[in-house]
Amino acid sequence: MPANVLPLYPEAGAARPLAGLYLEQRLHELGSARSPFVYGSFVSSLDGRIALTEPDGADVLEGLASPNDFRLVQELHAQADCLITNAGYLRALAHGSLGNMLQVSAPELLEWREQSGLAPQPAIAIVSHSLDFPLHPSIAEHRQPLYIVTGTRADPLRVEAMRNRGVEIIFAGDGTMVEGAPLVSALGALGYKCLYLLAGPKILETMLRDRQLARLYLTIRHRLLGGERFHTMIEGPRLDETGMLALRALYLDPGHSEGVGQWFAQFEPHQN
Repeated sequence: MPANVLPLYPEAGAARPLAGLYLEQRLHELGSARSPFVYGSFVSSLDGRIALTEPDGADVLEGLASPNDFRLVQELHAQADCLITNAGYLRALAHGSLGNMLQVSAPELLEWREQSGLAPQPAIAIVSHSLDFPLHPSIAEHRQPLYIVTGTRADPLRVEAMRNRGVEIIFAGDGTMVEGAPLVSALGALGYKCLYLLAGPKILETMLRDRQLARLYLTIRHRLLGGERFHTMIEGPRLDETGMLALRALYLDPGHSEGVGQWFAQFEPHQN
C-alpha cells in the first residue's frame, strides 16, 4: 500500500501521497548561478541523535533509518545539480560502513531529471582539509564532474597529487579549512544552481555561519535512542542568531507499516 502523510503546518489537510512530496517543490528552479540554492537534510531521534558511534568509530543509523525517509532523501538528492560531501563520507564508502548516495539510482527519478533538464547525474564537490581519502570508482563510472574543495593552506604536495589524477581543485577559505561563502560562490561560477549537502554537522555549521543555507529538511523519528557516543546536528561552538530557523512546513508520517512514526519538517533561516 502506498505511503501517505498528513499535512500539519502551515495548514492541516487530508492525507496525501508521500511520493512526490519534495519533488513538487522543484528546488532546481529556486537558485541561480549568482545565488545557488543550498539545502541539506538530516534524520534525528527525539533526543537529538543523528547517528550513534560504535567503539570502533563506525557511525550507524540503527533506529533512525526508514524506507519513507529514504524516499524523500532520494527526492532531495535527485533535484541537485551538485552534491557537496566530505572526505569522511568517501572514507566510510571505502570501508563499507555507509551506502553509496553519490548517484541517483531510482529509474523514475532518473527520468524526472531528464524531463527537468538536469544532467543524468549531479556533479560531486568533496570538501577536505587533509586531501587524504580514496575516490570512489562510481564517480568515474558515471562520468560525474568532480571537484575537490580545500583551503589555500592545504598541503601543496597532496594538492598536486590530486591534480595529477585529473581532479579540479577549488580553494575556498584562507586557511586549511573550507568556508561556506567562497565554496558556494565558486560552484555558482561553474554554473551550478542547486547544491545538496550530502554531509554531516561540520558542513551544515559552515553553511549556517556563513549564511549560505537556504533550507533544512529534518525528519524527526518518534523514538528515543540514548547512547553514550553519538552525533548531533551541530557540534561546534555556540551559534548566534544564524541558528534561528523558521518552520515552513510539517507533515506527519504515522508509520503504520514500520511501527514508529516520524515528522517531516522544513526550516529556513530567518534571514532568508
